[in-house]
Amino acid sequence: MKLLIADDDSDMMEALTLTLTLQLKDCELATARTGGEALRLFAAGGADVVLLDLMLPDIDGYEICRKIRERSEVPILMLSARDQELDKVRGFEMGADDYITKPFGQLELLARIKAALRRRQLSPEASIPAFVNGWLTINFVTHEVLVRGQPVRLSPIEYNLLAQLARNLGRVMTHKSLLANVWGEEYLDEVDYLKVHIRHVRGKVEEEPAHPRLIITERGLGYRMARI
Repeated sequence: MKLLIADDDSDMMEALTLTLTLQLKDCELATARTGGEALRLFAAGGADVVLLDLMLPDIDGYEICRKIRERSEVPILMLSARDQELDKVRGFEMGADDYITKPFGQLELLARIKAALRRRQLSPEASIPAFVNGWLTINFVTHEVLVRGQPVRLSPIEYNLLAQLARNLGRVMTHKSLLANVWGEEYLDEVDYLKVHIRHVRGKVEEEPAHPRLIITERGLGYRMARI
């Protein structure tokens, strides 16, 4: 497994390197102190997971995240001392899969990395290769999503969330069940994550995102994909 870490804090980089080397088997680390170096390393060798600090000296983490997401579906975990909701929302908008607030513990970091890898390794349901509901088409094998026949680009989290709702068409999916199935059991209390990504998915697949007909909010419970 190859991890790319981008952080200009020497102490943080040392701690991350030690933790990941000791705790993850067969872990190969690529480290960068600047955004430019991170992009060069990713272009040259890719990664299975990217740990990306928000505040880098040349290019901020948001822009690096956006550039990586344009070319890859690799899990991206943003690291930042900023804990405001708007900072997290912007990270998700750029394509981040997770946002970890500093300071964080070793166990939390490892759990989130493993959860990101599990999400990536989930195999599609071969018995249901395609799904059609009104103007929405999902190919569960290729992960292609079409809206009125036109391809729509979703982040890995956005795709998994949409697919989870589609596979349970007409059923109410509770907040906790969506968080557990899309993010992992470690994320059961992260309802804000869910709300942000639901908004993003609606913006890409609904005809009128402000008045959704496809992804319906069941207040106090969760969400449901309606039959069109």
